[in-house]
Amino acid sequence: MSTFFSDTAWICLAVPTVLCGTVYCKYKKSSGQLWNWMVCLVGLCAVCLLILSPFWGLILFSLLCFLIYTYLPGQELLPVDQKAVLVTGGDCGLGHALCKYLDELGFTVFAGVLNENGPGAEELRRTCSPRLSVLQMDVTKPVQIKDAYSKVAATLQDRGLWAVVNNAGVLGFPSDGELLPMTDYKQCMAVNFFGTVEVTKTFLPLLRKSKGRLVNVSSMGGGAPMAKLASYSSSKAAVTMFSSIMRIELSKWGIKVVSIQPGGFRTSIAGTSDKWEKLEKDILDHLPAEVQEDYGQDYILSQRNFLLLINSKASTDFSPVLRDIQHAISAKSPFAYYTPGKGAYLWLCLAFYLPIGIYNYLIERNSGKDEPMPRALSMPDYKRKAT
Repeated sequence: MSTFFSDTAWICLAVPTVLCGTVYCKYKKSSGQLWNWMVCLVGLCAVCLLILSPFWGLILFSLLCFLIYTYLPGQELLPVDQKAVLVTGGDCGLGHALCKYLDELGFTVFAGVLNENGPGAEELRRTCSPRLSVLQMDVTKPVQIKDAYSKVAATLQDRGLWAVVNNAGVLGFPSDGELLPMTDYKQCMAVNFFGTVEVTKTFLPLLRKSKGRLVNVSSMGGGAPMAKLASYSSSKAAVTMFSSIMRIELSKWGIKVVSIQPGGFRTSIAGTSDKWEKLEKDILDHLPAEVQEDYGQDYILSQRNFLLLINSKASTDFSPVLRDIQHAISAKSPFAYYTPGKGAYLWLCLAFYLPIGIYNYLIERNSGKDEPMPRALSMPDYKRKAT
């Protein structure tokens, strides 16, 4: 009997090992989201092994591996066949890199840009193949979006548009939500959310023809609350929810909807130092006297240090995001959510599962010990009144 259980245990150990090895060899260059799920699987199985007997734990592990292996064929990529993709925000940063990447893969790319005569647009024309077309498309201007739609429809004729990647976005000025002017909130919503909705609604007739993909670039901050990002994260949370609802509504048309929630990548979304100075001036000029007195000018002017901090921690390697978007566009059965970038998946899980108090503590620890305090909170008299 002991020999039987020994042999069975070795079989149960060998099955998941072989399955995991096969998965790694076949899909090692696949989306990072697949490996997030694999890590979660290993963690779940480790818990099962602690709770259950080794025999039943290994049985469950083998079963889960088998179920994932049967699901994996849906992760294979469809042939490119010059499928047409529209990308917004192609002037610079992630959108610019994505346009070049998709062009290299053989897609027909329509690059929507804020300025068709700008350096980013000119570089795309110079370095990419004739398959790429540059389109003037400020996502806050419906007239430009409709004009771009007419040009895309005329080019494709009856082919249909395979994918729309809503990537255009702005960050605004990272600061306490009370300090941000309403213009900052409105700009983030206008570009990040209403721009996404406007482009989606305009191009959906072409997506229905192809039964293609709608890919909306949200943010880790749209699901995991981060200090200093009230205007930006609120708009990205709206994009995430919009994507979830459209996923349900468009499934009957055969359109798959994907939300990309990247972590920190060093793009030009934060703007230039000149823009920061203008935003700082706007904050100081429009703050009520009482609020400015409580926070203090030194605290307000120190907010740009947060931009420097997040840039120092951000990755310059866009390849995780590019691979995930490629997978979202090309996989037979794409994931609903992708979380490329260091720590993105972890922070979203922590925000969803942890008690608020513990999550807030982790956020404060992650912000660093040298975080400046508002003037009023630094005064002994204020602290005595609070107690």
